[in-house]
Amino acid sequence: MSGNCWWHGAVLYQIYPRSFADANNDGIGDLPGITARLDHVASLGVDGIWLSPFYTSPMKDFGYDIADYRGVDPIFGTLDDFDRLVARAHELGLKLIIDQVYSHTSDQHEWFRESRTDRTNAKADWYVWADAKPDGSPPNNWQSVFHGPCWTWDARRGQYYLHNFLSSQPDLNVHNPDVQQALLDTARFWLDRGVDGFRLDAINFSMHDPALTDNPPVAPGVGKRTRPFEFQHHFHNQSHPDIPLFLQRLRGLIDGYGGDRFTVAEVGGEQADREMKLFTHGPDRLNSAYGFNFLYADRLTPELVHDTIALWPGEDGEGWPSWAFSNHDAPRVVSRWAAGRDQRAFARLALMVLMALRGNIFLYQGEELGLPQAHVPFEQLRDPEAIANWPATQGRDGARTPMPWHGDMPNGGFCDIAPWLPVPPEHLDLAVDLQEVDPGSILNLSRRLIALRKVRPALRAGEIRPIDLPAPLLAFEREADGERLLCAFNLGNEAVAWQPSDAATWRMIEAVGGPEGELLPPLSGFIAERLG
Repeated sequence: MSGNCWWHGAVLYQIYPRSFADANNDGIGDLPGITARLDHVASLGVDGIWLSPFYTSPMKDFGYDIADYRGVDPIFGTLDDFDRLVARAHELGLKLIIDQVYSHTSDQHEWFRESRTDRTNAKADWYVWADAKPDGSPPNNWQSVFHGPCWTWDARRGQYYLHNFLSSQPDLNVHNPDVQQALLDTARFWLDRGVDGFRLDAINFSMHDPALTDNPPVAPGVGKRTRPFEFQHHFHNQSHPDIPLFLQRLRGLIDGYGGDRFTVAEVGGEQADREMKLFTHGPDRLNSAYGFNFLYADRLTPELVHDTIALWPGEDGEGWPSWAFSNHDAPRVVSRWAAGRDQRAFARLALMVLMALRGNIFLYQGEELGLPQAHVPFEQLRDPEAIANWPATQGRDGARTPMPWHGDMPNGGFCDIAPWLPVPPEHLDLAVDLQEVDPGSILNLSRRLIALRKVRPALRAGEIRPIDLPAPLLAFEREADGERLLCAFNLGNEAVAWQPSDAATWRMIEAVGGPEGELLPPLSGFIAERLG
């Protein structure tokens, strides 16, 4: 059935509301701004939008700390604004999926306010509470993602509460059936408003080991260590085996709205490859999942692509993967992978590689423009992770700066006043209006590649077969419905002479970087179709 669904092989465009379009000129993006700019999204040819959180929030983690699952934060607009956005998206033929954050809430959520009052209230067990050790220290050694222990003391209850992220993001006790039902009711609220599916944020953090078993340490010298989180294996504060049972309940609810709704899980961590497949296995779990295979990789190599392809061989019962090279949590791909090379040339190459992969594709706002990572000075940082770990990590602010709409306007036309994050000067040269009128721009390449993926069954949902070539060459074939395509790339810094042994049977249909005959220049690639 999935092969006939709109989402199978789809390209989805991620909108980060704070930074996309500012309709009321307060320096922060909003829902009316998004609605006003949906024509740009539709012009790309994408199938739909993933809209990051717009819910009521104190914004300690910029929307991923939710104080009301069913409310729109006033900085973004109103529920009526949301309904207008949904209606306009559908008018333009765009599907709309939204974030659901089921692992934690804000400490300002009314559920947590009640839960923390005492140990006997109606929501006492809606969050993860635990007694101190006899010496007053936290219940175990679990470390949070951002910084420091997973536990914060609360004098009202005389207990610690669990938070895998900020201390202002207490973890829900999703083992509790009442919590599960409340979350399902939240999903129903948004489905009733016409959304086409959900991205489930940090879903593998949604259930913990109730025994509160200590996590084992990572062996010395293994991996990068810039924060305490990276000193241990996260076997017990996340990844509980009951998570798929909850996902089955969620899938059952969603299927009641028709078979064309889409669900995708965000799955990070050292067990992500296993969990992505677990959460999508069979017809009664999620449709898709994506990990950080590409998002956190420090360079693009043939080995990275081949190893990632191999994780999803298309076995019986296997789910369907999704992939992203950039998003709001990772440094932009152009800066992360270009490594001092021509960033615009690399942006073109990366777009072609991404559009040629098997799975669904997430394109992050500005990626269609080839935007590099912005440098945000320390005094202008807003991201709590960046501030806590500066300068050892780049943080997330550099990927979240406002979209540049007009190259000759203040702040790229995002707003007239100082925006919540600065617009870097180098982004102005890549603004939408400048690229719009340039047939050879990265923007217009994006449109061509998305259109190609849409009309070519082999690219959209076909099989993928890697070709064994020496690095820096990357090549694979895509095939479906009698159509066979060859995708070949030179990821290196020097020209390489290569063509398939049966070169006369292939016809190039799209290229970047100027490949010609046997010569593949650096940062070049092509897609060719098999003749006959």
